Amino acid sequence: MDMTTCLKSLLLAIQQYRGGRTAQNAAQLHKQVEEVSGLKCDQLLSSGQALPRECVSGLVELAGNPNTSPNMTSSIISLLAQLACDDDSREILHSSYSLTSSLASVIHCHSATPGEPLVLQCLQVLQKLTYNTRIFQSTNYIHELIAFLMTNIQSHNEDIIMPCLGLMANLCRDNHSVQSHIKSLDNVKPFYRTLINFLAHNSLTVVVFTLSILASLTLNEKVGEKLFDAKNIHQTFQLVFNIIVNGDGTLTRKYSVDLLVDLLRNPKIADHLSRYQHFSACVSQVLGLLQSKDPDSAAKVLELLLAMCSVSGLRSLLCEVVFKPAAPKLRTAGRRQADGLDGGRKTETGLALVQWLSLPVEGAESCSLQALQLLNELLEEALGAESVSECVLSFVEMLLPVLLGLLRGLEAAQGDAHLRKQCHRITHVTSLLLNILHMTDSTRCLVSRQVSAQLCLTQVESLLSCCHSNSSLNCHPPGSDNDLSQVYADALLKTLELMSKLRQQVKDMETSFYRMLQDQRIVTPLSLALTSHHRERVQTGLSLLFEATPLPDFPSLVLGESMAANNAYRQRESELSVKRVAVQEGPPSSILDSSCGSSRSVYCLADRIQNGFELQEQVKDSHVSDIIDVYEQKLSAFASKESRLQDLLEAKALALSQADRLIAQYRFQRAQAEAEACKLGCLLKEAERRREDLQLELSGQVLEVERCKADMEELLQHNARLQKDSEEHQSLKGAYNALLNRFNESERLLKELQAAHISLTKQSDTLRKNQEALTLQHEKMASVLEEREQEIKSLHADLQQKNSDITGLRGALRAEEEKMKEKDQERRDLEETVDVLRKELNKTEQARKDASIKASSLEMQKSTLATKLKQKEDELNKHSSMIAMIHSLSSGKQKNDVNLSL
Repeated sequence: MDMTTCLKSLLLAIQQYRGGRTAQNAAQLHKQVEEVSGLKCDQLLSSGQALPRECVSGLVELAGNPNTSPNMTSSIISLLAQLACDDDSREILHSSYSLTSSLASVIHCHSATPGEPLVLQCLQVLQKLTYNTRIFQSTNYIHELIAFLMTNIQSHNEDIIMPCLGLMANLCRDNHSVQSHIKSLDNVKPFYRTLINFLAHNSLTVVVFTLSILASLTLNEKVGEKLFDAKNIHQTFQLVFNIIVNGDGTLTRKYSVDLLVDLLRNPKIADHLSRYQHFSACVSQVLGLLQSKDPDSAAKVLELLLAMCSVSGLRSLLCEVVFKPAAPKLRTAGRRQADGLDGGRKTETGLALVQWLSLPVEGAESCSLQALQLLNELLEEALGAESVSECVLSFVEMLLPVLLGLLRGLEAAQGDAHLRKQCHRITHVTSLLLNILHMTDSTRCLVSRQVSAQLCLTQVESLLSCCHSNSSLNCHPPGSDNDLSQVYADALLKTLELMSKLRQQVKDMETSFYRMLQDQRIVTPLSLALTSHHRERVQTGLSLLFEATPLPDFPSLVLGESMAANNAYRQRESELSVKRVAVQEGPPSSILDSSCGSSRSVYCLADRIQNGFELQEQVKDSHVSDIIDVYEQKLSAFASKESRLQDLLEAKALALSQADRLIAQYRFQRAQAEAEACKLGCLLKEAERRREDLQLELSGQVLEVERCKADMEELLQHNARLQKDSEEHQSLKGAYNALLNRFNESERLLKELQAAHISLTKQSDTLRKNQEALTLQHEKMASVLEEREQEIKSLHADLQQKNSDITGLRGALRAEEEKMKEKDQERRDLEETVDVLRKELNKTEQARKDASIKASSLEMQKSTLATKLKQKEDELNKHSSMIAMIHSLSSGKQKNDVNLSL
């Protein structure tokens, strides 16, 4: 089944279920919801068709009705979540169908069971729906939703804490009314304490959600000053950058980028980040994410870089990171087309940006526009410096062919959405070219060499054709940002401004520029610019008007009438704005949602009114008067639309009269053109002759191109050699670092050995002094010993002499005794002599005994001295061995020192 048939069946099932909530009708509705869920629903809401609007309105009404079964509500919410596939669809569901209020009412009805799957589903869809969306405090059930979130964040249910934190982060971000309401609650301090405890959670997603809530609620208060002070902010930076680079997924990275963007709005924190020592390394890692193929991650990275560009201190650092690493390869890359970039250069940051901006607008529109805005900011900073580096000029030279490749003719067959995206990109491209053109003389020469008059002329012609064929019957007022005519006008005026700046430098640009200014179709975009409320558009329109006024065929009268019509329409819109806002803010679904006890539908009540029920029965139903008011408001809106259509018809009639005048002017110009055709015939012949000359010149250029190709091959070979040299340099650098570490270790060991050598030298000096003292003592003892030995020898000689005398005396005594036997007389005579001799002998014996005693004492002294001498000799040997060992150690140290010095 196709989408239209499914939607009709779904609408019929919704009406039947409203009429009677039977099991059969519920099963039929559930079946139709499942069938639509299985189809591709991309951009179904943004198509503007009535059938999808009726279906979605009925589904939202049923989802917010408490009488709907939980299974049916879950199926409907799944389908609505599938419809919210892009930002436009989410905005439509939030603003036009009040889906946020309906889901909040479902959560309020089931707040007693927060762990129920339906509640978790509603929280997840609300988190998706409220991301980057302002929720007003007056929204139905918003206070109950905030109370539910705060209660469950402080609970211990891990399954519900994370979706509650994510939804609370969405509600608090850039929403002062919700922030004031939360701060006015009584339990806000325990809530703060719970959030601070979550900063130590294991999940990085929980930490990011918590930091986002704390930044929204406390950044300008005392609690926030303590959390994000100078001591903690660097750790916060490191944490956020780590999560962005190594996060759990796209969701965590998205909220981390939003957190850092919010912190950068604080001047103190932005100043801390500009002085963060690891900023360049962190930004390099973040820029590495641009090499992935995920457009969501790339969009958030580019959003972060654009936020950093708003800080003056960070913009110059970003220029260094983006442009300088790509410098060695950009010089040769600038001579090629952007499609010829090789795989090795895609790793460069600047080339990654070029790849994102050169992608097709379908699927990566935000990335392409953000890349253009980022390059605009960075090049404005880099080219506005006092001295422009060569790498920046090389990057500009490489970028220009890519930018000019984006200025192609519009493809009207792709539809209005595709044309809108293309026009937005053309506006940003021409703005970037204008900024490059205004910076330096070298960049002006680069732009003027590569931009041709034919390219600008083709671009302006295609934009004028699309702008002229665009229907005036659109849903947006002229001059609004969403009007397709305004988008065409912005792209057209930027292209004309570029032609105006280059009309003196580029051949035939001045002729093409003035010819386009005299085109009748220029009136609509020029009048939109002059009556716009944007200052830049008005200034651009005035500058072009100043150039176009002196031209003879400029339609100044038509321009004035168009400007007057635009002003009149704006006045009418301002008068009807109050009623239009009332109709937009009060759809029937919101009134029916606010009455949870009623099960009657608009259709049943309309039938009752048409059948003419009595007034009393109508009064009993409390919703009939409300519905009548709504339909009265719709009727007034239709009346205003009818008056607007009448004005548009009058404008069409005026345009027809202008067309008649244009036809007359065209006939006159055709006659002039026929006269000029003859001149052009002559010029054609001259052009043929010039073509032959240019053909010869072209052959020379072909030869030059071949030479350039040869030079390019040589440059590539040289680049390969430089790459090898770089690798060798890295290996040598590693070896050098290893040797440096070994040298440091050897130097440390040398210092330790030198200290040990000094201590051992001191010990050796001490031992040497002790040895000298012992040597002197030994010499003294040796001299004393020699003297004692001489005395002993002399005593021995005396003793021997005495012994010999004793033996002689004994012999004489025996002779005398014999003589006494023989001569008694002589004995008697000699008795006196014998007595005398005996006395002398006694004296001699006494002297001999004394000599013996002295000899024995001398022998004892000799033995004592010999023992002491032996001890001294042993000590002397010990000292000699120690001295020898010290000498051996010192000689070994000296050898080691010599080796180390070598």
